[in-house]
Amino acid sequence: MVRSGNDPTRAAADRMSAIGESILNSAGWSGPRAAADATVLVIDDDPAMRDILAVLAQQHGFALQFAEDGTDGLRIAEQTDVDLILLDLSLPGLPGFDVCRRIRSAGVEVPIIMVSGSNDKVDVVVGLEIGADDYITKPFEVRELAARINAKLRRQRSSQAQVRPGRLKFPGLIVDIGRHEVLRDGVAVALTPTEFDLLALLSASPGRVISRSEMIQKVWGQGADLDLRSVDAHVYRLRRKIEPDGPRPTYIHAVPGIGYRFERRGLNERLSRATDNGAEGDDGEAAATDSSAP
Repeated sequence: MVRSGNDPTRAAADRMSAIGESILNSAGWSGPRAAADATVLVIDDDPAMRDILAVLAQQHGFALQFAEDGTDGLRIAEQTDVDLILLDLSLPGLPGFDVCRRIRSAGVEVPIIMVSGSNDKVDVVVGLEIGADDYITKPFEVRELAARINAKLRRQRSSQAQVRPGRLKFPGLIVDIGRHEVLRDGVAVALTPTEFDLLALLSASPGRVISRSEMIQKVWGQGADLDLRSVDAHVYRLRRKIEPDGPRPTYIHAVPGIGYRFERRGLNERLSRATDNGAEGDDGEAAATDSSAP
């Protein structure tokens, strides 16, 4: 549902819908057509939001599928090829957070943009932790929504179509950049596009400390409006998938006050132990020392 901050009036929603097209047209802005031929699944029960997306779809050339509740949205996500999911949190029946969890549990790895009337940072972090790639708060600028959709679709298409050579091999872990595939102990690991890009960035430079700001710039793009702490939520989820013992990191280590460092298992043990002893609280989870790593 499209809402205006703490005043969820229907008038605000109607006004957003009515001016959506005029905002785009009056500025003479049609934006990049990175979304051409893509399909966006919109899980939202608000007609005003559907109207806005219909305008954007016409402007940018992508197709739409709609679901008015979480159960129907989950069914479509599992059974249909879509390129991006726009997921409202305030849904009838199955809540948006549960829909996101189930979509990821079903192995659907397309980008998910959460839409919410709440600007609570806790909601943002929870959304990112359970698998969303982005989060936008109502009311929002129509241009901003269009830019975020285009950015995600552009990156999704680039990941699928661009052949990027490189197969990074570490003890117990393989990151195949060209095939966009990750294997842990020979078993494929399902990562979201954002998680894969984070892992590719970190693992490409073992031993180098990469700041949160650099991670945002290279993974989400220059000028991305993302809280530094939101990076921690993505890294936390990535760790849970690739680390042999999630609470005791082997590959991705926190560097307090700066960012993260990727290490090969068993290398630089002394440095890792010294750093990780101070990592508790820096990345929102209890980071253990490397002395337990095989």
